[in-house]
Amino acid sequence: MGYRTYICIWLICIGGFGLAIAQSPDSTQKSTPQKAFSLFPIPVVYYTPETRFAFGAALSATFRFRRDHRQVLADTGQTTLTDPDRPRPSNVQFIGAYTQNQQILLYSPFQIFYDQNRYYIYGEAGYYRYTYNFYGLGLRETPAETYGVDFPRIRLNAFRRVRPNLYAGLRYEYEKYTITSVEPDGLLATGTVPGGLGSRISGLGLGLLYDTRNTIFYPDRGIFANISYLGHGRAVGSEFSYNRYVADVSLYYSLTRRAILAVNSVVSLTGGTAPFNALSLLGSGKRLRGYYEGRYRDENMALLQTELRLNVWKRLGAVVFGGVGILGDSNEFLRPGAPKVAAGAGLRGRINADGLNVRVDYGVGNRSTGLYVTIGEAF
Repeated sequence: MGYRTYICIWLICIGGFGLAIAQSPDSTQKSTPQKAFSLFPIPVVYYTPETRFAFGAALSATFRFRRDHRQVLADTGQTTLTDPDRPRPSNVQFIGAYTQNQQILLYSPFQIFYDQNRYYIYGEAGYYRYTYNFYGLGLRETPAETYGVDFPRIRLNAFRRVRPNLYAGLRYEYEKYTITSVEPDGLLATGTVPGGLGSRISGLGLGLLYDTRNTIFYPDRGIFANISYLGHGRAVGSEFSYNRYVADVSLYYSLTRRAILAVNSVVSLTGGTAPFNALSLLGSGKRLRGYYEGRYRDENMALLQTELRLNVWKRLGAVVFGGVGILGDSNEFLRPGAPKVAAGAGLRGRINADGLNVRVDYGVGNRSTGLYVTIGEAF
């Protein structure tokens, strides 16, 4: 990526920060009533060797249902305002982009809280016509192979609170991975990689959530633990039969009035025969920033990452982060002797009174870098 591209992206992000600071109320004004609905548009411009320039827009809607908003207004200025049980804001994002290589990304991540947080629904629906790099599986690494793919994706999680701060519910995922092109001399073209010529996965399972965060978008204290099981097989419409178990735990500590320490640990285990695109992975804008998404894939994965979050001035923040991950398979559960390490720094621009941020991160790994421009925190 050339220096002109970096300058273009940073100018766009700085403009977004300016809008956030100018248009949003100062979060230090605790007595300011929070809006029932807020909408924030952001232009999207980025560049990768596979896509060339991409252009689009993101629209983020943050809201509360009517009776939940009435409860927030009643609590404004009270000590219950930051209580984990107060009605939390819901958020739906609509994101679309089109690239010079005629690639399309249309997706909508969402999280919905209803009836004073008694019900929690979150997930993503989208369609992608995209190009990825494939680097092999496990210990069988290869030089980057570019492949094209079309796929719709649905991820749905529906939970109900069963105890204070504890939710239980159902999970479902669907993805139809249609490979449109591979490199003729690459590993995917040999047909020896599960799912390398396409796949359809469908999985149904169970989940537990434990959540004591004081706010949903930018907490400074509390725990968020997400434990899940998904079973994939012909009974639920999947071409591949496998099970996946994931434990994802984040902890948040307020160090000072302007500094927060966030810690995230993830363990992902896969049993059976999963397509390569459904294996545990390291590298993305959320897990081990600094590596290309899916740079490392294997059956099992363990990750630990930390982030120091600083309030710099009004709505402007900064972070420094680092992480280490390891992989494993059925022969060697985890390989601690071959860790993958990355670190980096970033800026934040708060766009509403609920703490939702525009995020710009730059991560550095082993002979690898990554620039991430998005909405919301990595964890």
